Amino acid sequence: MPYVNIKITRDGATKAQKAALISGVTELLRDILDKDPALTHIVIDEVELSDWGVGGRTTEEIRKS
Repeated sequence: MPYVNIKITRDGATKAQKAALISGVTELLRDILDKDPALTHIVIDEVELSDWGVGGRTTEEIRKS
């Protein structure tokens, strides 16, 4: 039972884009690892820009500059 957790910033991913991610990752696991799509779990977590950082700065700060 594969479990994949995708974390993205909460800044505009549409329902259609999220559905495409779920479908695409499920197909990838089926095609490459021969995993059963019926047993594959995909979770998308949306993270606030102020809660995601890189290089010592939040994504919110980076995008403002």
